[in-house]
Amino acid sequence: MNEPANERRRFHRVEFDADTELSQGDRRWKVVLHDLSLKGLLVERPQGWNGDPNQPFLADIRLSSDIHVRMEVVLTRTQNEQLGFVCRHIDLDSISHLRRLIELNLGDEDLLERDLAALGET
Repeated sequence: MNEPANERRRFHRVEFDADTELSQGDRRWKVVLHDLSLKGLLVERPQGWNGDPNQPFLADIRLSSDIHVRMEVVLTRTQNEQLGFVCRHIDLDSISHLRRLIELNLGDEDLLERDLAALGET
């Protein structure tokens, strides 16, 4: 049974522009990041896209020259030239950077706390 979209999307998305790369094995794609959340990201489908939707990807989001958010993601949707990924694993440094980024962009600590609580439920 399909869940309504507002039930599936329990995490606030923030639009963010950062150098982002997807990789899968020895294949790499520079992608345009549309938005991200504590649980995943939405990117523009790159030219030459030939990723295997049945295998995980590594997303590398460069916040600055020395700060990256790296997460293992799986492709969950392809629609209108966009690719949606959900995070399956993220290291402690990356989640700390992502949490701070989300906090700054939401501007509301209560919204962030709600997202963090929802993250614990998944």
